[in-house]
Amino acid sequence: MRLHLLSLLVLPLFAAAHTEEQMVLPGAGKEPFEPVVYSGKPLLADLLTIESTASIFFSYARELEISQIFSDPNARSTVLVPTNKAIIALPRKPHEDSHPLDGGVVLSEAEFDAMSKKNVERWVSAHIIPKSPISLGTDGEYETLLSGKNVTFTVAKGDANKPEWTRALLDDSVRLIGMKEASNGVMYLLDGTVKLD
Repeated sequence: MRLHLLSLLVLPLFAAAHTEEQMVLPGAGKEPFEPVVYSGKPLLADLLTIESTASIFFSYARELEISQIFSDPNARSTVLVPTNKAIIALPRKPHEDSHPLDGGVVLSEAEFDAMSKKNVERWVSAHIIPKSPISLGTDGEYETLLSGKNVTFTVAKGDANKPEWTRALLDDSVRLIGMKEASNGVMYLLDGTVKLD
């Protein structure tokens, strides 16, 4: 009964906020009483949390310090998110080294963990362009957060009435199969991954 009464009091407050309006959430800021203004669009972190087809990518990413960019309302990022299916199809997983160690090399658990974390950080960084929005209507090259790694987009033939991102190919072979806008960037779902080597 109490829960029902509470929902009658709280739900009208949320229903009154139109998605394009700003809603102030009291006490949710950094200081005890500083309000946070909600712009109506979720953050990249929110989109990645609810995107079930991207759960493996987000699982790798959220263990890294770099994932803070997804929650930063002031950042502008383009995130290239491989689907779970694309990651599962990889011959070597993101945490594995691209060049296998010799059979006689023995690593301690700490060394193995450090190497795995470094590999994951390189892989995730290669999937983040520190700029948003980007133009996918013409061929272009963009730097990723992985130093020295650029990705290219080319425009393939397709229906000119559809959004430009539907015709873009990443590195000449990977298709963009979905797009979601956030308040701090854009997330593109990929049917493949960014190649490091």
